[in-house]
Amino acid sequence: MASTGSTPFPKWQLAILLGAPLAIGLGYLYLRNRFEDPEKKKVAELNAKATISLDNDENAKASESAIDRAMKLKGAGNRAFHAGEYDKAIALYNEAIEACPPDRPIDLATFYQNRSACYEKREMWEQVKEDCTFALKLNEKYVKAFLRRSRAAEKSGDLVLALEDVTSACILEKFQVQSSLVNADRILKALGRQHAREALAKRKPVMPSKHFIKTYFSAFSEDPIAKIKVDEKATNGFAKAKRALDSQDYESVVGYCTEEIEAEGAHKYEALLLRATFFLLLGRHEDSKADLGKVIDSDAPTKIRVNALIKRASLYTQLENTEHCLEDFANAAKLDPKISDIYHHRGQVYLLLERMEEATAEFAKAVELNPEFSIAFIQKCYADYRHAQLHKNINALSQVRSDFEKALERFPNCAEVYILYAQVLSDQQEWGRAESLFESALSVDPNNATLYVHKGLVQLQKSTDFDKAVKLINKAIEIDDKCDFAYETLGTIEVQRGNLRRSLELFEKAIALAKTEQEMTHLFSLKDAAAAQLKVSERWGLDWTVS
Repeated sequence: MASTGSTPFPKWQLAILLGAPLAIGLGYLYLRNRFEDPEKKKVAELNAKATISLDNDENAKASESAIDRAMKLKGAGNRAFHAGEYDKAIALYNEAIEACPPDRPIDLATFYQNRSACYEKREMWEQVKEDCTFALKLNEKYVKAFLRRSRAAEKSGDLVLALEDVTSACILEKFQVQSSLVNADRILKALGRQHAREALAKRKPVMPSKHFIKTYFSAFSEDPIAKIKVDEKATNGFAKAKRALDSQDYESVVGYCTEEIEAEGAHKYEALLLRATFFLLLGRHEDSKADLGKVIDSDAPTKIRVNALIKRASLYTQLENTEHCLEDFANAAKLDPKISDIYHHRGQVYLLLERMEEATAEFAKAVELNPEFSIAFIQKCYADYRHAQLHKNINALSQVRSDFEKALERFPNCAEVYILYAQVLSDQQEWGRAESLFESALSVDPNNATLYVHKGLVQLQKSTDFDKAVKLINKAIEIDDKCDFAYETLGTIEVQRGNLRRSLELFEKAIALAKTEQEMTHLFSLKDAAAAQLKVSERWGLDWTVS
């Protein structure tokens, strides 16, 4: 799995950095409870408890008699429900609804809600939704009705309604009820996955930025394509593809590779590998897998086949197929156990899987085989840090810091060294040194847009300075308008600031740049959460904007 020069943080860690409730993703933020005026609430409760009409004594007695009868029917319905006699309970709640006076909306809402519980037991989802809707018309902030309608909507496949309702419940509960948060998280993931699959089916491949592609290739210390020299006068497809690669004319690479492959040229396998690599970068996974498979099953030189196996393993990681991923790494090691890239990239996979013992061992092996490969060396330092942190090993943490300092001296022209050390120091709340390291990284790699995103995150962590963070992240977008990390982070910040419409625009831009179902699911979850919160906010007139 090639490094992209962006954050090694898992997506959930971004939630912690930005202070978002983890269980339901970044979209939900309870900033202020502005929708409930205590005095108005008190008056509403008193009105709801009114049991009689005040017109005259005769009307009062009639109303009192009607509500008494309705309450008795409700009590009988409750007993039938708890006895599992759902049809009988429904009939009794029907009578209670008929008997209930019109000036008792809260009680009437309860009767509808109780009847919906019976329908829920019978798995009659449309009836559940209908009764909950009646209950909510009578009592617009009825938490139980929102939660039950959410469950029914989820069961019937209406995930948008399910999310909106559980969002309403979470807001009313002030995000304090864990079961509601868990339900929201589950619905978000399901809806995000649904939207991601729909989007993937019709997405147009987008070429990543030149910086991203250059960084991707730099993560392979033994790239067989990079080592091939072509005659400047050669006119075959591969020679043209290689010249396009070297001059960063990336849009032309696939076409030239295809030309070499169709001509059955001398560099057919190299062309297949290079085309597969660009298919991978474009998110054309099936095309990439097909080309890589042809290389792996061929009699191509060993280094070509090993590189293909590493890239297919990376592809399987993106497709969340860990078994096939690790199988490809194992086969690569069998072909040539002395290629350090195998262990470097397998170490990254173990790091993502939180398998720290294996990650540190893999990076150590990569460094042993190629001690001058700066990226592998610094990622070993980072894995050692994560391992020491996990085991709360103070001595190991001290040694890791020493190793990072040595790496700065040894590899002063490697931006990754500054980036990973800065992230470790940010984790330790050493903001000043972290900022200076990001500045050093920018002096080495001024076109790395993700560095401005990291600097923005430091501002949020150390001082919650939203304005400064936003300015820095907008700078990242100026440098690289294909920096999905910038759009995602800025969208998340705008959710926190209450600018929900703006957050939707930013998440949409990040989605357009995503290349895997996993990435898209995550981004759609953020967008769907913000959209649901916006709809609920508009319904109740909430103001989430940070003043």
